[in-house]
Amino acid sequence: MAPTGIKGLLKNKKVFFIAMFASFGGLLYGYQQGVLGQAVVMNSFQRDFPEIRQSASKLGWLTSVLQLGGWVGSLSAGVFGEVLSRKHTMFAGSLWVVLGSFLAAGAQSTSYLYAGRLFTGLGVGTLSAIGPIYNAELSPPEMRGFLIALQQLTTTIGIMLAYWVAFGSNYIGGTGDGQTALAWRLPMIIQGIPAVILCIGLFFMPFSPRLLINKGKEQEALKTLSYLRNLPEDHYLVQVEFLEIKADAEFERAIFDKRFPELSKAAGNSVWRREFAQYSNIFRSRDNFKRVALASLVMFFQQWTGIDSIIYYASIIFQSLGLTSSTISLLASGVIGIINVATTIPAIYIIDKVGRKPLMMAGSVGMCICEVIIGVIVATCGHDWSTHAAAGWAAVVFVWLYIVNFAYSWGPGSWILIAEIFPISIRAKGTSIGASANWMNNFIIAFVVPPMLSSIGWGTYIFFAFWSAAGGVFIWLCMPETKGKTLEEMDQVFGSHTAAEELEEFARVQERVGLTALIEGRSGAGSEKGSVEKEAGLEVQHISTV
Repeated sequence: MAPTGIKGLLKNKKVFFIAMFASFGGLLYGYQQGVLGQAVVMNSFQRDFPEIRQSASKLGWLTSVLQLGGWVGSLSAGVFGEVLSRKHTMFAGSLWVVLGSFLAAGAQSTSYLYAGRLFTGLGVGTLSAIGPIYNAELSPPEMRGFLIALQQLTTTIGIMLAYWVAFGSNYIGGTGDGQTALAWRLPMIIQGIPAVILCIGLFFMPFSPRLLINKGKEQEALKTLSYLRNLPEDHYLVQVEFLEIKADAEFERAIFDKRFPELSKAAGNSVWRREFAQYSNIFRSRDNFKRVALASLVMFFQQWTGIDSIIYYASIIFQSLGLTSSTISLLASGVIGIINVATTIPAIYIIDKVGRKPLMMAGSVGMCICEVIIGVIVATCGHDWSTHAAAGWAAVVFVWLYIVNFAYSWGPGSWILIAEIFPISIRAKGTSIGASANWMNNFIIAFVVPPMLSSIGWGTYIFFAFWSAAGGVFIWLCMPETKGKTLEEMDQVFGSHTAAEELEEFARVQERVGLTALIEGRSGAGSEKGSVEKEAGLEVQHISTV
């Protein structure tokens, strides 16, 4: 088996740095998650927008309008990612973030705040759907979980930066009535800087080889694979991966044309029509619908663990736990950011060794326990925190432990799963639907949590504890393990291609593209097919004919 972890990283440095840069979308996603919750507890923000401070529903809408934009952005990314390419769709998402960030930073009324949050949501929603696909399609299978998880790592870094930038800017003009508006505007301005960098950097990023093959640009796809793997184009491994991708793409097209001839005929040569027709393929094929449903449920359970209620309203929650000073609540929120990053880093190294399922089930148990304990503490001591200060800090510690359990499990695991489980024909659309499920549930949670905290208090934590446990049961019963599998092998993982007719068709496609001959030739008469030589300490199998 090919090396994973540090050894795999050293072997695939080029792919790592490309994926790291592509994961700037995660940085933006995380930063916007943390920035507003920090700003709304600042004296200067409350002075500039008193109507938001005085209304839980307006605060909920200001937070949730970003999720609404994210839902639209992630859902539309499925089509734009196929028609315009992954790269160009990420570029468009970055431009939305630039526009939204600076519009919110310069807001003089709540209308501009709402508009800025909406546009930012469109951008980060697009990036959240297309970034994991891009990383998955560039990654070798033994490193795919690690590289997709970079999206989650950069998300946690973004959250941490938002917390600590806000903590620092909180001192601009002092923490009292003399605090200037720059205290809350500066974190909004900083939000747009990574988006500008991503816009520029995307011009130097490669296109996805799987998308290139899907569009018929086979020579460019082969060159890209060769570049990404640091191997010559005629190397056996490059040739096999290239032909596997080509066979899978041709098989998916052939099956679509065969199963849905009327849809295929109606779509004709129109790229847009064919892309929208593929959505019908999702709902007409039981296998495709099953995978889309699983991806959507993974994101449903991820959100209903309550993670974003903590991320968005950390400072408010800590104030409700007895940390009444805005400065102390901001500091406690900053600790969340550090814990989130520190726990995610080892998780992305081990997720390709341990697997997705064990980590996510363990995380569900840990989150459930922490939330129950917090609920019990709030129920018994929340009526008078001044005399139960130690209990308040105990609840804060269990919030931090809850973050630990999320960060090593559902944080990276959920995004990896929705990026890797789909066949190429619906990969962009399936991932975008999964990401849109994340955003829609995120929208609901962002809107309902402020009223829940004010009305049912400790019951909020028990409510989310139930869903954390339910998510673990769902992963245990319904989700297959996907570690170490190529994207082309996912059909076997999910029991697809099992019908004899489909297996025969798939074998014909593999033979037609030359994959069968290549593999049989190497195993049967490798010496006649190519030569083996040493290049820079690496054994290289060159293929003279395919």
